[in-house]
Amino acid sequence: VQLQASGGGMVQVGGSLRLSCPASGRSFRAVDMGWFRQAPGKEHEIVAVMPWRGDRPYYLNSVRGRFTISRDSAKDTVFLQMNSLKPEDTAVYYCGAKTNSAAIDNVRAYDSWGQGTLVTVSS
Repeated sequence: VQLQASGGGMVQVGGSLRLSCPASGRSFRAVDMGWFRQAPGKEHEIVAVMPWRGDRPYYLNSVRGRFTISRDSAKDTVFLQMNSLKPEDTAVYYCGAKTNSAAIDNVRAYDSWGQGTLVTVSS
C-alpha cells in the first residue's frame, strides 16, 4: 500500500486542520489505517486508527473528543479532522496502514507508511 499524507500547516491554538491520506497499490479493503505522530524528542505514537472491519475507531486519550478519523472507501482515503488544536499537538503526522491481524494499537504492526506532514500549533 502506498500512502501520501497531506494537509499539515501552522495554526493558532484552538484552530483546526484536516489531514488526508489517499492509499493506492491494493484494495483498500481489509486494511487498517491510522494516523500517528512524532514530536521532537518524543516517541512515535498512535493518534487514531480506523479498523477496516468497521469496529469503533481507536483514539489517543489526549485527542479523544477533539480529533475525528474517517475513511472514504470509494476514494481509498483516510482523513483526520483535528479541532481545538493545542501546542502539544505539534508534531510530524504520518498515516500508516497494516494488513495483518495484529492489534490496531500496536505501532510496530503497521507496515506501510506515508511521508509525514508537519502540524505546528502556535500559542
